This record gives sequence, C-alpha cells and structure tokens, in this order.
Amino acid sequence: MLPIALNSTNKQIPEDQIVNWLKSADKRALNAIYKQYAMALCGVIKAVVKDDELSRDVFQDAMVKIWQQANRYDDTKGRLYTWMLNICRNTAIDATRSKAFKMASQIQTDENSVSDTNAYESQKPDHIGVPELVNVLPEDQQELVQLVYFKGYTQQEISDELKIPLGTVKTKVRSAVNKLRAHFKQ
Repeated sequence: MLPIALNSTNKQIPEDQIVNWLKSADKRALNAIYKQYAMALCGVIKAVVKDDELSRDVFQDAMVKIWQQANRYDDTKGRLYTWMLNICRNTAIDATRSKAFKMASQIQTDENSVSDTNAYESQKPDHIGVPELVNVLPEDQQELVQLVYFKGYTQQEISDELKIPLGTVKTKVRSAVNKLRAHFKQ
C-alpha cells in the first residue's frame, strides 16, 4: 500500500508498518500518523466543526479512538487512511451534535448578531406567544415540545430519558408541530 504524502520532506512510512505498530500498541504509530496524515484528518474535522479550537479537541479525541480501536481496523475493508478519516469525521459530527457545541454556537450567533435589540426581542418565541400556544397541546406533547424546542434535547435524548421508543417521540413531536401549525394559520 502507498502512504499518503502530506509532507514531502519527511521519509514516508508504509501504511502496513503503521498498522503493525498500531496493532502492537507501539507509540511510533502515533508519530507516523501525525506526520503523514494529520493535515488531511484535521482538514476533514475543520470542515465539519468550523472552529479551530474545537477542531483541535476533536482531533485529539479522534486520535485516542484510533489508538484504542486499532484492533478493529481490517485492511481487507479499506486503507488505514480511510478508516481514520471515518473516525475523525464521525467524531466531528458527534461533537457538533453535543449540547455544548449547540450552546456555544448559539452564544456565538447571539454575540455576532447586529440586529436591533427590540426587533430581536419581538421575535423571540415567548414574545410571539409560542409558549402559551404550546399549552393547547395534550400534556405528553407539551413535554416533548418543551424538551425539543425550548431545552435543545435531541429526539434520541428524549427517548433515552423518558424511556419511550424513538419512533413514538418522533410521531408525537411531528403531530404536535402539525397542531401548532394549524393554530398559527387561524
């Protein structure tokens, strides 16, 4: 297998050698991965999270996963680079789905906003009557709407926390949104 050359001034280590080091928990594997693949892996992460500081954290998390899951790599299914790329991309996607990322994104959006404060206040959900409108829904749907739209939970998190099937959560949320739409149209 041919290694990917990211830095032509360094001697490239064959991919199969890196795999052997990884599988035997030899720390030379991390050095080789960093030298040969870090720029490409970081680029994929940065494309997903779009934040330098978070990109570095995600890269660190991904490297730990690569190290810990080295025995899961199967060279008959693809190249090491592709396997690591998938781990990095999935770790970045997981980071963007986290509550901390969503909160940081919301804070950054609010800080960067240049709109008139009064106009912004008048468009907030509590100023246009959305919380009161939610009260017309059945209690179980009210709870789900509160969790999804006002507290930022994902439907999977609601399913896990309330111990109800994910399909039920999705159906009830969709039904609640349709009822709210009908009220808005009146």
